[in-house]
Amino acid sequence: MTDEPVDVDHRADADSSADGVLAREMAVEQRHLDRVYARLATLRIEAAAAERAGYGIARVGNFGALVERDAMVFHAAQRRHTLDAEHEGLVFGRLDRLDKQVHYVGRLGVRSETSELLVIDWRAPAAAAFYQATPADPQGVVRRRMIQSSGETVTGIADDLLDATNAPDGMDLVGDGALLASLSRTTTRGMRDIVATIQREQDEAIRSPASGVTIVAGGPGTGKTAVALHRAAYLLYSDRNRFAGSGVLVVGPSPVFVEYISAVLPSLGEDAATLRSLGGLMASVRPTRRVDPVALSSVKGSLRMRTVLDRAARGSVPGAPRELRLLYRGGLLRLDHDELEKARRAALPKGARRNEVRRVGFDNIFAALWRQAPAALGGRLPKRAVFEEELSEHATFRDFLRAWWPRLTPLRVLSWLSDVERVRRCGRGVLSDAETKALAGSFAELLEVGPTVADVALLDELDAMLGQPRRPRKVKRDAFQIAPGVSEVSTFADRQRAAREASRQRPDDYRDYAHIVVDEAQDVSPMQWRMLGRRGKHASWTIVGDPAQSAWTGDQAEVDQAREAALGAKRRNAYTLSTNYRNSAEIFAVAAGVIRRVAPELPLPVAVRSTGVAPRHVVVAAGELAAVVAAEARALLGEVDGTVGVITAVERRDEVAGWVAGLSAERLQTVTSLEAKGMEYDATLLVEPAQILGEASSGARTLYVALSRATQRLTTVSVDASWLPEDQVSLQHMRNSL
Repeated sequence: MTDEPVDVDHRADADSSADGVLAREMAVEQRHLDRVYARLATLRIEAAAAERAGYGIARVGNFGALVERDAMVFHAAQRRHTLDAEHEGLVFGRLDRLDKQVHYVGRLGVRSETSELLVIDWRAPAAAAFYQATPADPQGVVRRRMIQSSGETVTGIADDLLDATNAPDGMDLVGDGALLASLSRTTTRGMRDIVATIQREQDEAIRSPASGVTIVAGGPGTGKTAVALHRAAYLLYSDRNRFAGSGVLVVGPSPVFVEYISAVLPSLGEDAATLRSLGGLMASVRPTRRVDPVALSSVKGSLRMRTVLDRAARGSVPGAPRELRLLYRGGLLRLDHDELEKARRAALPKGARRNEVRRVGFDNIFAALWRQAPAALGGRLPKRAVFEEELSEHATFRDFLRAWWPRLTPLRVLSWLSDVERVRRCGRGVLSDAETKALAGSFAELLEVGPTVADVALLDELDAMLGQPRRPRKVKRDAFQIAPGVSEVSTFADRQRAAREASRQRPDDYRDYAHIVVDEAQDVSPMQWRMLGRRGKHASWTIVGDPAQSAWTGDQAEVDQAREAALGAKRRNAYTLSTNYRNSAEIFAVAAGVIRRVAPELPLPVAVRSTGVAPRHVVVAAGELAAVVAAEARALLGEVDGTVGVITAVERRDEVAGWVAGLSAERLQTVTSLEAKGMEYDATLLVEPAQILGEASSGARTLYVALSRATQRLTTVSVDASWLPEDQVSLQHMRNSL
């Protein structure tokens, strides 16, 4: 920050041509960038030195000295890591203000050796105007400049004049505006951050109040996912103790999506968030990408499954002993099936969790046997304590108890539902015969090939129903106890060290997050909302979605009920993003034509740019499909420098992937219509869109998603062209005739 315009040369004989102005202004920014990176190098050296020095402190000393050393080393290493991570694209913006001050905005704050502010962190309040100022509301900003760089070299600049009335004489302007100058950039395999090009409507959502629920709605290409991730980074910056201490959970629809977004938060200087897909939320279950047919997925996602699972969790164990016969002191003790069932039901009142009341079930068996002991033993009846102790030492009796009331896992209970008759009993009154058979058939594969994404929510529900076996409590030593009965006076470093230890020692199935981000929320089923709710009982939330892209075919009222139960009574802050920055107008016109067939009333975003390149629709004979798909994929790889997504119906994914297997593994990815959600590619190739349209009653919405993934090129290849919007039919015929 400075009180003078930085290095602006207004000499009368200066080159006034566009190229001359650009060169001169880039030189100005290069000088500032050189100063920032020189300071960054010094800070990196100082952080590394502090880290090394920390290891040399308190080699011999008391516990307090060791704690201070640990804190010093931790903070130095953390600072060094941050400085290393933010090297690329460190400075990306400049604000020339009405008060003559110049602010540079970047990925982290940097001060000079005299404490002059060289760069403002993008999350700081002072940087908000970089995203929020407009010509209608300049917020004291005369000129906003976006600075592009590679390594430590300025490669481009683009200006927005926000307050022309107050612009000083001789203020030079370069480029066509910061946002549009960045839209044609090639994408990489992973999602890029948008920290340099956040727009006002996006920034308002990012900086929404930390408490409560922030709901961000918007169509394809409006930057919903980027807003959600930048909001997570903003919260971690603005209240690190709260959000890094208790954790931030980011949930996406698929492993493909999670991998795609995985680099965004680290690129913004944050690595404290946990990223999970809906199929990877349960720690005891290996993450899965298997999906059910849409109709079956809707059944599994319905709240009706709570009744089915509750009956399964409370029912008798398949194959469990149906009677107990035990010789004891010469007498026969016997419990028949009805008596065993009575003991089981008595131990499982409504709300009881089976694994937690296992001891109660055993006690009921001891009590039932004790009631018949006088008749079986006559005058040889021992004291009750002796009776129970001797029974407990009887191997046959112990084997019976383990078989009658075993410790149950969610996977074991769900696998019981592979039996049609058991599903029919558990689903009486809530499942149709067709649903019963479909569920049993699906669960028959559970132990062999693993659960589907929808099954994970059912397993999590069972985990809550079954509970955990009660274990003896361990005596915990106070965090600041240096010996039994001896406590050290705690310092700030002590508390920081304890907090770091608690963070590192979080259980695998951690459920006390401070903030949860849910992306593609329109597809989250009622049972999945219940699963999310268990991990965010005290959390604030960011919910991102678009009703027009919903693949959910079940009862929407159930979704609303489960979502509201998960979110609780927290205050809602709603934002709508209305500008499609991803697609060209030509590409989005195809997607819009598809969705308007089934939902003409839905508000759609506006695509803000036109490339003049029309989508290509190719219709072929069935026998030529594989060869044409490979040829078109190869052509797209030659037309764009970045990524190409091949999108197909769920059931054909592996087949189509085989057709393009010999092409660039680095730049080409084959995904299903469901996995495409949230993704972005420079070019997309849709294979048989009509099949995607016919996958389910939500097929038009799924196809709408698939058609809106591309930034530069869209090609479709099909045998059946009936899916095409009317305004694209003539274009298709033209392409087919070439």
